[in-house]
Amino acid sequence: MTHRPLILPIFALALALFAGAAWFVSRPNTQIATVPPEVAEALVRPWSPVLGPENAPVTIVEFFDPACEACRAFHPIVKDIMAEHGDAVRVVVRYTPFHGEVSEVAIRVLESARMQGVFEPVMDALMREQPRWASHGGMRPDLIIRIAGEAGLDVAAAEAQIRAPDVVAVLNQDRADVEAVGVRQTPTFFVNERPLDPFGEVELRALVAEEVRRAGS
Repeated sequence: MTHRPLILPIFALALALFAGAAWFVSRPNTQIATVPPEVAEALVRPWSPVLGPENAPVTIVEFFDPACEACRAFHPIVKDIMAEHGDAVRVVVRYTPFHGEVSEVAIRVLESARMQGVFEPVMDALMREQPRWASHGGMRPDLIIRIAGEAGLDVAAAEAQIRAPDVVAVLNQDRADVEAVGVRQTPTFFVNERPLDPFGEVELRALVAEEVRRAGS
């Protein structure tokens, strides 16, 4: 008895399986890695400060510590990305007070600025002057509200606003969201719920550009 008649069918089956496996490996990767739904829910809150158009199709979420040197370095980069893509991109700022009291004071002042409608110029001023009030050689939280006042903050109104229960609630919820999302360093970015990994300026620009293209297709 011979097994010769089985050789051709077995060979044909093996060839088909190989071709299928080759297609599976080489096919385009259409899946986009985003965060789980429970994490996505914690990325943006209704009170979170927004820079850019509210209805922009691409959302950059930045977990941000105003006393963080890397956040200061990325501040002009983020603004340049917004300018490059115009109405297609907005930035949602999440507070991450990793530098203790000085960060918390700056966040309270930024919240007061948000209430007064001067969040962006005050944020710009605090980033520009960060070496004055957040130097590792000597923290100066007393300078923060003065710098903010020079950028348009009503200091008299802010004195009451920074102590308001609503501001405390924002700080507490943002701390809880930092834990829920698993943020360990600042800045940490998400673009349309996609984490920036690996981290870097080139990678952030590329990820935003990719999402802008996808939104326009």
